[in-house]
Amino acid sequence: MEQHEITEILNRPISRELLARDLTRLAYVATDGTPRSIPIAFTWNGSRIVLCTTKYAPKLPALRRNPMVALTIDTEVHPPKILLLRGRAELDVVDGIPEEYLQMNGTYEMTPEQRVAWEAEIRSLYDGMVRIVITPTWAKLIDFETTLPSAVEELVRQRAERQDA
Repeated sequence: MEQHEITEILNRPISRELLARDLTRLAYVATDGTPRSIPIAFTWNGSRIVLCTTKYAPKLPALRRNPMVALTIDTEVHPPKILLLRGRAELDVVDGIPEEYLQMNGTYEMTPEQRVAWEAEIRSLYDGMVRIVITPTWAKLIDFETTLPSAVEELVRQRAERQDA
């Protein structure tokens, strides 16, 4: 997929809404060769997805071995809106708490007092984190109004052929 195609998809209003959400599902291949899909907080910086995790997370050896990942960001309403992404994860070990981590957890519903307590707990727990930075190399937006999953598009095409026959 060409970069301009990815950019066009990611700049659509629905994609922008999805990229402003709190959680994505990260899919990767674990070190034992089996697939994993985990919910994880994220932020979009305009060109990359940034995830943050503990320096001891089990996913890190797997991502070092095979950095190719897939992400799903979606809604829970009908019709669902789904943004599918693929890319390569780059790992960046940092001291302290990355600003992205504080940003990505800023949209959860917390009172100001809960937010202060949460941030104090985070700062006392972590001496550093790993930023997982993913540059999209493929993207698809499914909104069930203007775009459909490819298998459903095929069913629509087949139905049209039957109706025309």
